[in-house]
Amino acid sequence: MNTRSKTNLPPLAERMRPETLEEFVGQEHLLGQGQLLSSLIQSGNLPSMIFWGEPGTGKTTLARILAKSFDVDFVQLSAVTTGVADLRKILSAAEKQSSLGRATLLFIDEIHRWSKSQQDALLHAVEDGTVILLGATTENPSFEVISPLLSRARVLRFQSLTADHLKLMLKRALTTDSELSKLRIQIDEEATSALLALSGGDGRALYNALELAVNIATPLKSPRERGEIVIDRQLIEKSVLKRMPIYDKKGDSHYDTISAFIKCVRASDPDAAVYYLARMLNAGEDPLFVARRLIILASEDIGNANPNGLVLAQAGYDAVHSIGMPEARIVLAQVTTYLASSPKSNAAYMAIDNALDAVRGESFPEAVPLHLRNPVTGLMKSEGYGEGYVYPHERPGHFHEADNLPSKYKNKIFYSPSDQGRELEIGKRLEQWWKKRQNKGDLS
Repeated sequence: MNTRSKTNLPPLAERMRPETLEEFVGQEHLLGQGQLLSSLIQSGNLPSMIFWGEPGTGKTTLARILAKSFDVDFVQLSAVTTGVADLRKILSAAEKQSSLGRATLLFIDEIHRWSKSQQDALLHAVEDGTVILLGATTENPSFEVISPLLSRARVLRFQSLTADHLKLMLKRALTTDSELSKLRIQIDEEATSALLALSGGDGRALYNALELAVNIATPLKSPRERGEIVIDRQLIEKSVLKRMPIYDKKGDSHYDTISAFIKCVRASDPDAAVYYLARMLNAGEDPLFVARRLIILASEDIGNANPNGLVLAQAGYDAVHSIGMPEARIVLAQVTTYLASSPKSNAAYMAIDNALDAVRGESFPEAVPLHLRNPVTGLMKSEGYGEGYVYPHERPGHFHEADNLPSKYKNKIFYSPSDQGRELEIGKRLEQWWKKRQNKGDLS
């Protein structure tokens, strides 16, 4: 095969696109016996659906197969190139077909790229059954598809293809493709592993890599003169190098990876945390974004168990801002591993949320106790402002116990120090000072 001399030949991925469910590879959790899609096919009922998953997992292919299985008109749009005016023409044609008893399956690729107004234009047609909507998206539809449209469609999560799936697809391409099957292609075990790693669960990427490698390895000779074509790991690396990481800084990969990163720091796992840090930096994540999240974490998840955590996190942000990448990676690694290795406490985070819950539940906030008010005028003093206030520094230990909360919250405890790190010492000191803490007071 040499596509350089056959410019009209479709790409391998298109030539190998399955046309029946029997040929389809992957998504057994949807198509297996008794699973959702197989049950729908058997029932003859096809609802509107959103296919959500990584590229190359079969979303478009399955939409085409379903259209053929249900014998409906199939209309495919790309959200990138189709506007509202085009959509209205399609919906008008679908309405005429519906009046004749013919259903239309409208497949919209990359539906997450449509604006709210464009998605709104679909609502009525989906609701009254003028079209059966199949939308495909690589982004979390909870964020990218409007709620009214989501409520009218089933969301089906597509999973990345496994190594076994990809091996089956590779074997089929070598033995059944109209072009590759004419060649004597030998792919060693290392090259196969490289192809699987390169694809990252993406069937289209697998076919593209294979096709490019074969093109490079195939001399410009007739099939009889070519002899055996050997594809090894070096050829794979030469032809493709590596697959760019799937990481949309506004999409799922962004949110999933930063979530994993923060949770691993919180879980005191520096190894996993620095791994996810590396994934973000390798994909081009803004290092200042990571540094800001570490500042938040230093207070939310470490707090007074190790007050130096916040100091280091802020210093890390300043350093990252000053020096930039690639050296900023070292600073972020230092802060990440330090915070992950620190004792943990969310007591400060819980304290402010407990206090906010109390304040938000008040219909009429109680007045500040008189002894805490500042008598800046004679009238205020005559009204009792400041009366009974004791200056703590004039008392032994620089402490004086007083009722400083409004009366309804007397003995209420909002801040409960943990038994971790420096906060253990803080908790013991507070228990020595405050009687209400000696029996933990009202923790509700």
